[in-house]
Amino acid sequence: MQTVSIDIVSDVVCPWCYLGKARLDQAIANVPDVLVTVNWRPYQLNPDLPPEGIDHKKHLAEKLGGQAAVDRAHDMLSELGNADGIAFDFDAVKVSPNTLDAHRLVRWAATNGQAAQSAVVGLLFKANFEEGRNVGDHAVLLDIAEKAGLDRPVITALLASDADKDAVKEEVGMAREMGVTGVPCFIIERQYAVMGAQSVDVLTNALCEIAEMKASGKPN
Repeated sequence: MQTVSIDIVSDVVCPWCYLGKARLDQAIANVPDVLVTVNWRPYQLNPDLPPEGIDHKKHLAEKLGGQAAVDRAHDMLSELGNADGIAFDFDAVKVSPNTLDAHRLVRWAATNGQAAQSAVVGLLFKANFEEGRNVGDHAVLLDIAEKAGLDRPVITALLASDADKDAVKEEVGMAREMGVTGVPCFIIERQYAVMGAQSVDVLTNALCEIAEMKASGKPN
């Protein structure tokens, strides 16, 4: 069985990243003969937001150029989400959070293995986009950590500290230096970058082609 590694640069408040995860999960299911390892890497769309976050609807309207533009984007995303099993509830989202602590949690989850990290990422997306919960709130992050099987007292202590804040910021900076200006960005085998929430077919074909290339021994 061939192994293909993917590093996904994303932000937990990016709806396209949520779609990207759902589609990648389907693509992985389409290639049972390929062992796909996934590592989630941090990116911050709004790194300068205060720790407590800001009013989401006002922030988004200013960012996208008015409420009409926001409504059009949400209508399109809702339709796409329905096709991929995501029940976007944009009206429920009240806060645009600073996602630094959420990314710290994703980083710590990796110490429990790939499945734990993927579970935390999925729960963060769901909490933000389907439940309207503030993923910058430590209480929300602790609930997610516990649900994903992490040790709640340990995560409580880590969140109360500055642990890995600089490391996450450094990773975000590295992504920008690499030319990542939008997310999601799928970096396959640390060589091939696939930008955006591509279709399931595109992701499936990419996994198959790279697995076949590795199996044949052809140079990457």
